[in-house]
Amino acid sequence: MSARVATTCPYCGVGCGVLAGVDAAGAVDVAGDPRHPSNRGRLCVKGAALGETTDLRGRLLHPRMRGADGGMHQASWDAALDRVASGFRRVVDEHGPDAVAFYVSGQLLTEDYYVVNKLAKGYLGTANVDTNSRLCMSSAVAAHRRAFGEDLVPGCYEDLEQAELVVLVGSNTAWCHPVVFQRIVKAREGGAKLVAIDPRLTATGESADLHLPLRPGTDAWLFNGLLMFLFQHGVMDVGFVDAHTRGLNAALAAAGADAGDPAQVARICGVQLADLLAFYRLFARHERVVTVFSQGVNQSSSGTDKANAIINCHLIAGRLGRPGTGPFSLTGQPNAMGGREVGGLANMLAAHMELDDPVHRAIVQGYWSSPRIAAKPGLKAVALFDAVLEGKVRALWIMGTNPVVSLPDADRARRALEGCELVVCSDIVERTDTTAHAHVLLPALGWGEKDGTVTSSERRISRQRPFLPAPGEARADWSIVCEVARRLGFADGFRFEGPRDIFVEHAGLTAWRNQAPGGDGMPAARRLLHLGALASLTPAAYDALEPVQWPLRADGTGTARLFADRSFAHAAGRARFVAVSARAPGNAVEREYPLALNTGRVRDQWHTMTRTGKSPRLAVYASEPFVDMHPHDALRSGVREGELARVRSRWGSMVARVRHGGGILAGTAFAPIHWNGQFASDARVGGLVNPVLDPVSGQPEFKHTPVRVEPFPVRWYGCAFSRDDLPAAPLDYWTAIRGERFLRYEIAHREWPRDCGAWARAWLGAHAADADWLEHADRDAGVYRAVRLAQGRIEACVFLSARPALPPRPWLAGLFARDRLEEADRAALLAGEPPGGDVDPGPVVCACFGVGRNTIREAIRAGTLDTPSQVTAALRAGGNCGSCIPELRRLVTEAHAGSDT
Repeated sequence: MSARVATTCPYCGVGCGVLAGVDAAGAVDVAGDPRHPSNRGRLCVKGAALGETTDLRGRLLHPRMRGADGGMHQASWDAALDRVASGFRRVVDEHGPDAVAFYVSGQLLTEDYYVVNKLAKGYLGTANVDTNSRLCMSSAVAAHRRAFGEDLVPGCYEDLEQAELVVLVGSNTAWCHPVVFQRIVKAREGGAKLVAIDPRLTATGESADLHLPLRPGTDAWLFNGLLMFLFQHGVMDVGFVDAHTRGLNAALAAAGADAGDPAQVARICGVQLADLLAFYRLFARHERVVTVFSQGVNQSSSGTDKANAIINCHLIAGRLGRPGTGPFSLTGQPNAMGGREVGGLANMLAAHMELDDPVHRAIVQGYWSSPRIAAKPGLKAVALFDAVLEGKVRALWIMGTNPVVSLPDADRARRALEGCELVVCSDIVERTDTTAHAHVLLPALGWGEKDGTVTSSERRISRQRPFLPAPGEARADWSIVCEVARRLGFADGFRFEGPRDIFVEHAGLTAWRNQAPGGDGMPAARRLLHLGALASLTPAAYDALEPVQWPLRADGTGTARLFADRSFAHAAGRARFVAVSARAPGNAVEREYPLALNTGRVRDQWHTMTRTGKSPRLAVYASEPFVDMHPHDALRSGVREGELARVRSRWGSMVARVRHGGGILAGTAFAPIHWNGQFASDARVGGLVNPVLDPVSGQPEFKHTPVRVEPFPVRWYGCAFSRDDLPAAPLDYWTAIRGERFLRYEIAHREWPRDCGAWARAWLGAHAADADWLEHADRDAGVYRAVRLAQGRIEACVFLSARPALPPRPWLAGLFARDRLEEADRAALLAGEPPGGDVDPGPVVCACFGVGRNTIREAIRAGTLDTPSQVTAALRAGGNCGSCIPELRRLVTEAHAGSDT
């Protein structure tokens, strides 16, 4: 094993420390870093499986350019960079700087983000730089700026352990931020109360003392009602409010207009009055309260107001700036916070300065000595792609993101790219739904190869360090941007030799003129973002940089929580209440589209699966796209659990498997965001999400799209396993996931093959010289099964049935681990069920240790296990990230309930 390198996980905004190394066989080994304060050695299953995602399958390893024949061809770096630079130069010269744009990603490192923004805003003179963080965190950013005067998350993870009450709003923390959730669980074990506010009863809600299944989109009514309740019951820090805030009366007037009566609020929110009052009393009674909010709040046409309604409740009670208190925005991506620090949003400048403030523009331009500075905010994500479609933006550089999958009304984004004069994509993956439309592809470094910094949800800067060599001709994003900048004639501003040079310039800008105006007459602006103590780091000190939270003191130590001095970033030093007038989601359900679609993540996948899709361990929990519905809605829609359905909106549609998860409200549906054209035939949920935006933040309404669900009739369902990739087949439905030694396909079609045997032989490669072919067909029963073996080892198999019932997938997967199949195995395969002696472990519940549901149920029954911790002791399930513990608890409860009947 090579020496382990301390780096940072590339997934969510928790910012977990990772120790990574390479063993003698070249395999990457990862473990949690016990010294990192964010996770203290813990990793969720995605982080623990990082070693399975670093191979070079599908990697973009060389620059590629689209030729006159329409095809993509390998090119030299010089040719590719020249084409990018000349294309951007031509468009700027002919149409002005606002005809070019950059769309970047929270996956970039801070140093990458910094040079992109410097090039665009300070040298090209356009603010058309936006990020996919616009889709997840921009409402929180806007709310922070309105309330505090700057994009500031007040607290830290330690506050979760010190709180008496933790309120989780629109956050399935147990699945999306498991390491943070374990800290909350620890607090609950110490006596803290946990409230989960979410339309769905998720794994998080199952672990809570109180779950409020509020009607989608009604968060602002709920928290306006809480504000009024606190005021009416005297739960107000009068000294703090009088001395350190402004705007309370206006906020109370707005809240009182529609949320002054708890009974009315309960009716609007669709919750029981007793439960609503229980939540309000818990908040009033406990002094140490942390309210954690995430995408369920942010991804809304009123997300900024919802976040401010939450912050208002903390302001009136003075519950921030002290241990165990405060509103806390959980960030979705590993470096969404770092991108915000350097101006990664189209309406911001670097170092938390404002684009529409001439003083701030002068400070940044002076520091950069740049020839110009963008004079007005640029286009936010959705508007940016609208401008591409309309021909207003003619050259677009996309870095590390997949907007044809992730944007709302994603087919519109695809049409925009199809008509754009110049589309440049920097990525680690060659084939995505987005790179298919590129004119130039630039190979970037990925996690394990990149060198730089990221900032977590608690303002903690950590290093990402390389431990793998750069593959092929891949380069760092910052280096690619600097090369283009030099070709554009801006060499003086981009003479960086490494990420350390960029970081110290960024740190210096946060300190530059960061004070009240002085006597020298030069412009100045006080910001809490201050990294001045790091502005003179030597290369060795940068390499050794330990995790630290900003703002930094002069001695280089960090600050765990803000506002302890009751001083805020607004000019008067006061926080501001924001008057919130609650309003319904931007598109209401109607007769034609009667269900409200909510979108989000599943436990073990990430974004559009370009990384997690490589991991066999992460594929077992949710192996194909699904739509979760209430059984009554499924009945009315004419669809059944386990069958396929089409989910349709005014903007598009997708095909998915129907589920009844048990925790969803009637009138709503849920579909995950991850699947795309590389993993499924028709499952891009972004294609049907409505493009309604928050008017303040520009964040889309991902949590409330009016849809209908209708049958997707097929003649047969099937599954196939193969050691090698199978060729594309003309199927009406397919999904593909990677297993330990195989690829697994779920398939369906509207017509039976004319000759099942010939079709299966052609698809599975049965004509190979060493192939041994077994098959069973019963057309009257609607069944076909075939297996290809080579030298006694299973190579591929396919099962077709007129019904969704097919052989257990864990059993089939286990056969691929064997060197030879016994005669009993062959017979069982043709029979379509495990032999009598084999026990089907069932669907995987604990992905960390690969423990199936049937195995857990049998252990509970045989060992009379009464608690999840006893299950963990017996099977290890739940013993790592803990995200499966709610399901373990449910299995224990079900087992004991069954034994009592």
